Amino acid sequence: MSTILAEKVATFIIESFDAYLEDFNLITKRAKQRFEKREWLDVQVDSKERLNLYKRRIAEITRKVTRMMQGEHANWEIWRNIKAVYILLAKKRTSYEIAETFYNSVCRKVIGKMGAHETLMFVEDEHKQREFSGKSTIFRSYQLEDSFEEVARKIILDFQFNARFENLERDIEFIRKSIWRELVKAHIAKGDTRFEVLTSVFYRNKAAYIVGRIRMGDTYRPFVIPLLNGNDGIFMDTLILSPNDVSIIFSFTRSYFMVEVSIPSELIHFLRTLMPRKSYADLYSSIGFSKHGKTELYRHFIRHLSSSSDSFIIAPGIKGMVMSVFTLPSYEIVFKLIKDKFDPPKTSTKGQVKMKYNLVKLHDRVGRMADTHEFEHFILPRDRFSDELLAELQQVAGSIVRVEGDKVIIDHLYTERKMTPLNIFLENTTEKEGEEVVGEYGNCIKQLAKANIFPGDMLLKNFGVTRHNRVVFYDYDEIGYLTDYRFRRLPEPDEDDIYGREPWFAVGEHDVFPEEFRHFLIGREDIREIFFRLHDDLFDPRFWIDKQNRIKEGEVMDFFPYRRKKRFRNVDT
Repeated sequence: MSTILAEKVATFIIESFDAYLEDFNLITKRAKQRFEKREWLDVQVDSKERLNLYKRRIAEITRKVTRMMQGEHANWEIWRNIKAVYILLAKKRTSYEIAETFYNSVCRKVIGKMGAHETLMFVEDEHKQREFSGKSTIFRSYQLEDSFEEVARKIILDFQFNARFENLERDIEFIRKSIWRELVKAHIAKGDTRFEVLTSVFYRNKAAYIVGRIRMGDTYRPFVIPLLNGNDGIFMDTLILSPNDVSIIFSFTRSYFMVEVSIPSELIHFLRTLMPRKSYADLYSSIGFSKHGKTELYRHFIRHLSSSSDSFIIAPGIKGMVMSVFTLPSYEIVFKLIKDKFDPPKTSTKGQVKMKYNLVKLHDRVGRMADTHEFEHFILPRDRFSDELLAELQQVAGSIVRVEGDKVIIDHLYTERKMTPLNIFLENTTEKEGEEVVGEYGNCIKQLAKANIFPGDMLLKNFGVTRHNRVVFYDYDEIGYLTDYRFRRLPEPDEDDIYGREPWFAVGEHDVFPEEFRHFLIGREDIREIFFRLHDDLFDPRFWIDKQNRIKEGEVMDFFPYRRKKRFRNVDT
């Protein structure tokens, strides 16, 4: 009986996965048409729909599997049999690794409160044992025998967009000059060089990205051509050749790409040749498989734990009023727990904080908000915690932190990329480097506003600095939509008001007075003066009201995952 049930449940889960993946791909396929027709608001709708699809399907399947198992839903022996059958079914799928994560999600939801269990779930990384290669290559190859112009023309025209180009010959000349400069610098011979270009286009927001690599013997050089579709047609905005710049385009601070892919592992391995420092977790997430990105992150973290010996510590920086944050010094992520009680003046609830984090997950992060992964029943080794740290975590978040034997179990947490808190960075930086980063701080606030996001609490401690010196917002408990706030000037007081005990004007819950930002954003005087010089407009309500009006009128504003000075229209080519 258990064998029949195992086969029935495993078959149902894999068929449900196939249906999920089909819907995922249908949404993804729409991206090309959205780009060609400039349907920018629909792009945002599709992005949220695809993100919500996984959670919605898992909830539906969990209910059905629970009914199918008729009271045996927590029977571990049956689940071992289900997994054995599922392995045989999943390995026939070209998206087998995504199918394994899908199974894990169903298994955990059906059984209930449990951590990752290696005999019931797919915990170990089996990529090296079972990698798929397609019958046809995922990239087109162009030997550098013809002129640079011809190679660039072939690359672009092979994609066959159903929209006209603004000025194709002009853009090809831009590309030719850019590539020529780089190849001459590298002393590359034509006959030894070819361009390998992925056949799938990467769509995100208002842009399409052609992604490939320049192969020079046994070495690779990445290249990315961002395409924009303006009022006068499609145009090539720039050419990205730096590995660091390509890494920023695929950053954990950006929304996920819409890119058609039949064999995810094959695409990921190609991308790794362009960005060898980028993790599997980041790359899977970047192409829309964020749940499998979470799986890859967990696997990497578990391997790191087994090969390291340092202990967890409270994360550097000012302690939060809402979240308690700890980290492993040798690892690149932090763990964030919602406290049981929030320090005054915070008045949010746990549910509201979770909603804020979900808002960020679904929203366009425009390179300025860190992606997070949410975990339940996360198990860590007790011997990596000091008694002092464990006591502190249990004091502030005792409802979700407990010790069972040699394990510390945390019922709910978020993981987030480790960054240097901005306040710490600016305390120890030179004035020159501080000018660059404080400029980034203002740009971060402005770009969030253009994306209809108001941070709420804009203190330096709530922002981090990445290894590329980009400033990123990462504390979300007071975040909100910009259009929900009212930006006002401070009313002028009369003589009686100055000496009165009470404020001389009424303040609503969502009222914001930008003039007051001057008094608390930055403590260090020399850095503060630089910020005032670079971003004085942030203290004027007109800046914020202008962004609100443009958003309310349906405008989707431009964001570039590269420096504006790199755009062809801004450089002397």
